[in-house]
Amino acid sequence: MNLSRLRYYKQEKGYSMTKLSELSGVPLGTLQKIFSGETKSPRSSTLEALEAVLLPDAKEKPETGKDWPESVRETEPAYGTAGRKRQGEYTLEDYYALPDERRVELLDGAIYDMAAPSTIHQFIIPLLTTAFQTYIRKKKVGCLVFSSPVDVQIDCDDRTMLQPDVLVLCDRSKLIRRCIMGAPDLVIEIASPSSLKMDGKLKLGKYAQAGVREYWMIDPDTEKAVVYWTDETEVPSIYGPGDEVPVGIFGGELKISMREIFEEIRNLGIE
Repeated sequence: MNLSRLRYYKQEKGYSMTKLSELSGVPLGTLQKIFSGETKSPRSSTLEALEAVLLPDAKEKPETGKDWPESVRETEPAYGTAGRKRQGEYTLEDYYALPDERRVELLDGAIYDMAAPSTIHQFIIPLLTTAFQTYIRKKKVGCLVFSSPVDVQIDCDDRTMLQPDVLVLCDRSKLIRRCIMGAPDLVIEIASPSSLKMDGKLKLGKYAQAGVREYWMIDPDTEKAVVYWTDETEVPSIYGPGDEVPVGIFGGELKISMREIFEEIRNLGIE
């Protein structure tokens, strides 16, 4: 069982560190080191003791990707072979059972593999987070900026867990150690040809339903940014490579320069 899964079941059962130590027989100091991340590889006997308390009836699945159900592979067309879950039936238990190196999102019970991000995708993210952090610190508005990978349990249920590329959270009560519980104020996705349907349709609907106040899709290939909901209408605003995008949650006082972002990308000289 990996650390994320341990944290999930600890929270689900509502155990304090003291209670978990009492039930499992694992010393309190050892538990604190494990859950803080200080202990990277706990002893197998320690993990078995924790699993006996947190997951008494579950059987661990293999730790190799090839042995996982076919339905969690987005490229596999045959979902739901005999004895296995179908897309739409997965929960956070399945999400946290996946190996740590497996990067997926869970959306309404369906698991989607996330393709490795491009260099341009990763180049844009710190440009955005730096701009937001600089403004937030200067204005002391109290919001927080996160970049992927960070889990967002956007519906506060066990059927959806997303990892937006960039998000701004102003309600700190939604921040817990394991994830962000509920809708962020602003979400930004950096689109790619493989993610356009996910970002522009599936996630768009989910973010709208959950109450995200502002949603951006930035497409590096077309050098456009599409912004939803800042004016409380259903018509998105589209910005080109020479535009500045006003941040609606900050009343338009902060503007993100698409010109500067795309000029820096062009200067990379990447084909």
